[in-house]
Order: sequence, then structure tokens, then C-alpha cells
Amino acid sequence: MIDPVAFSVEHKHEQVVSYFDPETGLRAFIALHNTSRGPGMGGTRLWHYESPQEALLDVLRLSEGMTFKAAVAGLPLGGGKTVVLADGNEQDAAVRAARFRVLGRYIDGLAGRYITAEDVGTTPQDMAQVRRSTRFVMGIPAEEGGSGDPSPMTAFGVLCGIKALAEDVLERDTLAGVRVAIQGLGKVGMSLAELLMSEGAVVIGSDVRPQVAEEARNRLKIEVVEPGAIYDVPCAIFAPCAMGGIINDQTIPRLTCKVIAGCANNQLEDERHGQILHDRSITYAVDYVINSGGLINVASELNGYDEGKARAKTAQIYHTIKRMLAISRAEGISTQRAAHRMALETLEQAPKNN
Repeated sequence: MIDPVAFSVEHKHEQVVSYFDPETGLRAFIALHNTSRGPGMGGTRLWHYESPQEALLDVLRLSEGMTFKAAVAGLPLGGGKTVVLADGNEQDAAVRAARFRVLGRYIDGLAGRYITAEDVGTTPQDMAQVRRSTRFVMGIPAEEGGSGDPSPMTAFGVLCGIKALAEDVLERDTLAGVRVAIQGLGKVGMSLAELLMSEGAVVIGSDVRPQVAEEARNRLKIEVVEPGAIYDVPCAIFAPCAMGGIINDQTIPRLTCKVIAGCANNQLEDERHGQILHDRSITYAVDYVINSGGLINVASELNGYDEGKARAKTAQIYHTIKRMLAISRAEGISTQRAAHRMALETLEQAPKNN
């Protein structure tokens, strides 16, 4: 396993904080990667990790991804992230609420350098609890003046990116009949499936949760395969919409697709896998480029949420993907390298004394 401390030094994280609250049992890490363009923004992920080291590495990778995501999206924000270590006790509603209120106090202690929001395993209602202790939180329920669940906007942004990829890579001016294999049918994966079907795409899905897979089969009437079989499904587009690290040495040889474009963060297990995909003529829609709709959505709360404006900015992902593909093609480099260059160009323009 990668050493998290060495990773944080190599990737130039500004601050990493470990929290434990003995009263509620909350264990969490908050990482700030780069705040040169503004406060670090990134969601709070609630997940069961095999070890604290695994959780720490995850928050480090995710916070760096948020820096690049905000930069490529042109947002005046930096990158940050929270991971809360699930232990099962959070299934008790009172314990859960108390923990998120405590988390809010910790976030408030960072004095505005970090703003959180919903992420995997958390909800707008959880963010409402965080809001009781700090104003540095977005993605609260719509009835409380927030933007609510960002999953539909994330899915919409991915759809916009997929349309650009279909034109450039598949040479298709429509998604009708295009086969898309979706790994993960949670909130964002299910939303993406519905959007793709509305465009005429043929969707095949999988999910590790049997009840979710059954819902997709019954409600959407799509073909659902076992989780381990999704990599082998004949398709034009493979859409990772679950956890990260699933594009790796074991899965890449099994893929039949021409394009990888999904909603998940940190889809590559290692940066070198971006070059491997390029060498195999598989176009990778870099995660932080194509899935920034959720961040755009919650960031719009900073100036008073306007769904129309958030949707219009999210639609620009289409043009951002086109730019990334153009750089990759012109310079003969992987899309991973092209996206990284785009992000660094934006970051280098930030005031040095910010």
C-alpha cells in the first residue's frame, strides 16, 4: 500500500487533520490539498475502510482530485475532502446526527479554508446537521435554501461529456443504439442510466447491492449483470459510477469499450493506467473533468443557488471535454496528461500570496 505520509508530501498537500470525538465516536480525516484559488471545497464521504491508512490515502487522493476538478471547471475554489470512518453505529439516527454536528464544529475550526458538501454515503440531511455547527457547508436540503442532492447535476454533466466523446471518438451525432455499461447504480449511476436511456442508448448495469440491481432491472427495464461481469460486457462506453481504483492492471485487459466516461472519482488505480489506456486506444474521460457537475451545483450556493445557472455552467463540460481531446490528439499524449496540463495552467495563474 502507498504510504499516505509520503503521498501527502509528494503531492504537496497543505494540511491534513485527523479527528476523534470520544463522546460520539466520530473518526474523520480532513485534507486540504491546494487553496491558491480559494477555499478548498469537497464533500464528506462516509465509508467503511479496512484501515485508517486506507481512509487517509483516500482523503488525500480525493482532495487532490477536487483541486483539479475546480481548476478545470473554472471555479474560484481549491481542493479539500473529508472522510468519515463508518463503524456501523452511524445507522442509529441519533448517533449519526450527533456525529455530523461534531464534524461541523471541526470544519468551523478551519475558519473558512474548507467548505464541505454531500458525497458518497452522506445526504443533504446530514449536511443540515453539519450546518447546525458551521456555515461552511453546501448541499443542504432545497427546503432549507440549498441545492439539495447534487447527483442529478453530476449525471447531467457526464451526459454532456459523453455526447462530446460520442462525436469525437465514436463518430456518432446521437447516442441512439450506443451500448453503455454502468458500474454502480447508486444515486448518480441511476440518474445517468435514465438520462442515457432518454437519448436512446442501450444501458447495461451492475451494482454490488442486490436490491439496487433489482430496482434497476424492474423500474428501468435494463439488463443487469453480476458486479464482477460488468468489465466483460461488450460496449462502446464503460461508465464507472461507484468507488475509485477500478481501472487497473486486472480490469483493463477485460474492457471491450472505446471510451471510459463515468461519475466516479479517482477511477484509475494509479496514474500510469491513464497511459496504458491511451496505448490501448481507449479514450479516458478523466474523472475530474467529466464529473464536475456536482461540484458546480453546490458551489453555486455560494452566491445564492440558481438551478438554471448551475445547469448552464455544467453543460460547458461538453466543451471542456472537446478541449481535452484536442490537446491529447494534437500532442499525442494521453487524456490524463492533457487534463493535468489544463488544471496546472489554471492553478499557475492563481495569486501566489492567496
